[in-house]
Amino acid sequence: MSASATAAMTKTVKKDSVPEIIAASMVGTAIEFYDNYCYSIAAASYFGMVFFIEVAKSNQALATLMAFVTFAVSFLARPFGSMLFGHFGDKMGRKKTLVIALMTMGIATFLVGCLPGYDQIGAWSVVILCICRACQGVGLAGEWSGAALVATENAPADKRALYGSFPNLGAPIGFFCAYGLNLLLESNLSQEQMVAFGWRIPFLCSAVLVIIGLYVRARMSETPVFRKASEEKRTSKHPLRDLLPYTKEVILGTVAMGITYTLFYVLGTWSLAYGVKGLKFTQGEYLLMQMTSVVFFAIFIIVSCVYADKVGRKKVLMLVTAGTLIFSFFTPLLLVHSAAHIMIFLCVGFVLMGGLFGPCGAYLPELFPVHVRYSGAGLSYNLAAIFGGAFAPTIAQALVSSKFGVAGVGWYMAIMAALALLALFLIKESKDKDYEL
Repeated sequence: MSASATAAMTKTVKKDSVPEIIAASMVGTAIEFYDNYCYSIAAASYFGMVFFIEVAKSNQALATLMAFVTFAVSFLARPFGSMLFGHFGDKMGRKKTLVIALMTMGIATFLVGCLPGYDQIGAWSVVILCICRACQGVGLAGEWSGAALVATENAPADKRALYGSFPNLGAPIGFFCAYGLNLLLESNLSQEQMVAFGWRIPFLCSAVLVIIGLYVRARMSETPVFRKASEEKRTSKHPLRDLLPYTKEVILGTVAMGITYTLFYVLGTWSLAYGVKGLKFTQGEYLLMQMTSVVFFAIFIIVSCVYADKVGRKKVLMLVTAGTLIFSFFTPLLLVHSAAHIMIFLCVGFVLMGGLFGPCGAYLPELFPVHVRYSGAGLSYNLAAIFGGAFAPTIAQALVSSKFGVAGVGWYMAIMAALALLALFLIKESKDKDYEL
């Protein structure tokens, strides 16, 4: 083999360093979850009094419910975003697509912080809010799957789940930043000031994170797996059409991932509203408990991925999902006005959340071959967001307000966990998959 050919091959398989891979894959998902959590806090605490003020005057619970519906708009836009960015991610590459996704997400989030309320422009404020939320969803849809591929397509074969945890660790980082900033604001501003302008500050601050993210993304390299597929002419010109034979994998991935989102938004969004308005904790008290418990989320993302590399994704996920099913039935016993009970609910819930969320960075992309991997993993992930997360706060709020009470929330989580167990039973183990094909 000639020296020039050897040099060309060396260039083709060049990988970014591990810190570069961590930064490039983690930064976008940290911003993604920061944006989502800022919105969920605002929807749970302030949007009812900003965008649905006429309803809030007579029925504050209904105003909160309507704010949660706007929260769902982002999720409904996600399948379109996953198809759009999946098409370009599988056709043009992971890097360029991720930069555009981050910009879309960042601009939409910043604009939410600039919106006038119902008092200024009436119902148009809600319309524009929903448009911004939909644009957030489109950008978010292209973010996670691309970040997961940046991590796993740079990973050694025996550490793919661990590398797949890098983007997922952005979730607790985003959680901590969003809840920490809101806790700081809550501690220094009155409720009237938060409703008047304080809720806007976290959305406006996201611009700083986006600029950092764009800098990191612009410096990263294309993944070696995609570059090799591109050189060998194995990329797809029509990824969505080529994804059709993998419809079964998309459905199974969606259902298996659904409980992850349900648990996520019951713990992070609905329980905040219920803890403050139903159990009469102060906003600061409940935010502090959530911030403390999210440490377990981060730890068990890593723990679950280490074991997923050792014993397989399927065994770890089935064990944790079964644990979530059991945990669901204890929910009514733990959601009482007791800091100890709430901490058990949040800490155990986030342990399970970490165990569910960690391995998805590997097992969802592993369901699909390289030429449709961005599209397939993204569509499964984002359909799961609708199936499990979009209406989770709304459903939980409606169940508590009905004759079922808090027990209904437990049954809702249990049903989602049972469906996930069924899907996981039908998914094949993918630990030893040839990831370059």
